[in-house]
Amino acid sequence: MKLETINKLCCPFDQEDLQLTIITKDIQENIVEGVLVCSSCKRVYPIVSGIPIMSPDEYREFKLEQPLLERLTKEKVSDNFRLM
Repeated sequence: MKLETINKLCCPFDQEDLQLTIITKDIQENIVEGVLVCSSCKRVYPIVSGIPIMSPDEYREFKLEQPLLERLTKEKVSDNFRLM
C-alpha cells in the first residue's frame, strides 16, 4: 500500500479518520505490513502484504485475525475487532 493511500481511507463504519502504524515497508517505501485504527470507534484493520483488510465485521473471522491483530497492535483486541 502506498503511504498516500491513507489520505483516501476512512473507517467504513463511522467514516472517521484512521491512524496508521507501519510495521514493515519494502524498498520502494510501500507499506507491506501495518495496522489502521479508527480514531473514533477504535476498530482495527490489518494491512497484510500491502492490502488493508477492511471487511465488515460479519465477514471477518476473529479467531483467524486475533493473533495477527494483537501482534501488530501489541494490545488486546476484543471479539468485535476493537482495541480494549
